[in-house]
Amino acid sequence: MTLASTKDKIVLSARGITKNYGGIRALKGVDFDIRAGKVTTLFGENGAGKSTLMKIMSGVERRSAGKLLLNGEEVWFNSTNEAEDAGIAIIHQELNLAPNMTVRDNIFLGREMRDKVGGIDYKAQARVVRELMERLEGDIEPSAMVADLRLGQQQIVEIAGALLAKARILIMDEPTSALSAPEVEVLFRVIDELTNDGVAIVYISHHLEEALHITDYAVVFRDGEMVAQAPVEDIDMAWVIERMVGRAVDDTSRLENGPSGSEALLSVEHVVVPDPLTAGRNVVDDVSLEVHAGELVCIYGLMGAGRTELMETIAGRMELAGGRIALRGQDLAKMTIRQRVEQGLCLVPEDRQRDGLVQALSIGRNMVLASIKAFTKRGFLQLKTEAARIERGQAETLIKMGSAKDLIGSLSGGNQQKVVISKILLTDPQVLILDEPTRGIDVGAKAEIFNLLVKQAEAGLGVLYVTSEISEALQYSHRIIVMSRGRIVREFISKSATRDEVMAASGENTAVLEDRE
Repeated sequence: MTLASTKDKIVLSARGITKNYGGIRALKGVDFDIRAGKVTTLFGENGAGKSTLMKIMSGVERRSAGKLLLNGEEVWFNSTNEAEDAGIAIIHQELNLAPNMTVRDNIFLGREMRDKVGGIDYKAQARVVRELMERLEGDIEPSAMVADLRLGQQQIVEIAGALLAKARILIMDEPTSALSAPEVEVLFRVIDELTNDGVAIVYISHHLEEALHITDYAVVFRDGEMVAQAPVEDIDMAWVIERMVGRAVDDTSRLENGPSGSEALLSVEHVVVPDPLTAGRNVVDDVSLEVHAGELVCIYGLMGAGRTELMETIAGRMELAGGRIALRGQDLAKMTIRQRVEQGLCLVPEDRQRDGLVQALSIGRNMVLASIKAFTKRGFLQLKTEAARIERGQAETLIKMGSAKDLIGSLSGGNQQKVVISKILLTDPQVLILDEPTRGIDVGAKAEIFNLLVKQAEAGLGVLYVTSEISEALQYSHRIIVMSRGRIVREFISKSATRDEVMAASGENTAVLEDRE
């Protein structure tokens, strides 16, 4: 059988798949097909069941009922190793890497190359890793520790590991959530190569335009069920959104101009932050900005522009080499992170899994972790007060959950992010800073989070956030500050700014990124 004749053949099917987590029914009798040499994209809000189905298909989870058919034969996968042996690999939404190991050892974990005497052939493994990185155009050394890599580089390592498996069915769950625009372009070229070779791709992304650009078949999930499917030539953005959330979403509105004459809650003056990995280089170089009461300020720019480093320096996580950071006129230079939180300055970090949540704790305990002193007396927790704060946090951020006693890992990525935001809001901050607050979150949840931030600003908070989404920057801010190579290069009033001029100021190739946003 030729490659041409095998293309579009259904290679993996789900029939009547059901998955129960206690009293929660995450999947409700789902039917789903994957075709060789094609990209099938799953759309849906957080908690719709997309990732759960993919975990079942890749051996991470076991189904409660239904059938999986691989090339027409029913299969059971008890582990990811069994699925990989059958030709199925997955790139997880939440990175599945060991931070205390090298890039090489992460990629080859469980599938080590052996030399003639049975030992691990580290040189051969390093050579293969370099080949994978060359293919992905990632400037990452095999010997680099994963903990030292930025989030986007870690995502590339995860993708490289999946490519090493040489799977015939490759599941990509939010593969571009932490990638820069050039890295996304490289990944798309790799996907084209894979599908031309007959590999079936399952693609999950909340970047809707990006997903429509690359997909062949679109499938929409809602509340654990498949509610619509169609070839890409028969659909458009409105079709996807209306079936995802049950309504049209307006992404063209803008905030009115920000409050004038209000006090500057946060002042950043001539801040310099050294690069911890490169001596003599600054990742933030002479940056000054202000955030006023009642104002939403967006920092926009490419990966590597210094945005995250600036946010973490303001929060107290990185060393300030020069300049001044003040909250209501009070210098923060000698304050610890805890002291800054107590003064009313809080950060929602970029990596919620590593920096925002404690995986061994329940949903509720994660929500109140930063404000635990408020309901502790003489070393004892006041459980009624704690329960009331948890109830307040859930109502405020619209977290979809079963019980507050469930482990945080039982929630979808979007609801986990809401827990992180709730944890910060329960400290009653005056200035809220957020680094990529909607990374890996669906269009409905994005609107909920930004509507919450607008509401907080209207109540008098100052909000400073980083985003890589131009539509978010334009729609949900009063001012846009553009960073490039550690410096502020332009500032815009959002209501009058255009997409092209903001992207051009950041140095983006708007022709390449046109389909991403």
